[in-house]
Amino acid sequence: MRILGMDTPELLFIGLIVVLLFGANKLPELGKSVATTIKEFKKAMKETPADDKKPTDEKK
Repeated sequence: MRILGMDTPELLFIGLIVVLLFGANKLPELGKSVATTIKEFKKAMKETPADDKKPTDEKK
């Protein structure tokens, strides 16, 4: 299995490091926080303020 160019052993190693750093009890909370952050980021990327929109047909 390859994800982001990494094979299974690399992914398992990264997972082990995450568990050691944050602890097994904090992982669900951490996952929820990451998901919320990604959702908010995507929402902000879709919203563009009116100031950013420039008319393409300007008359001088």
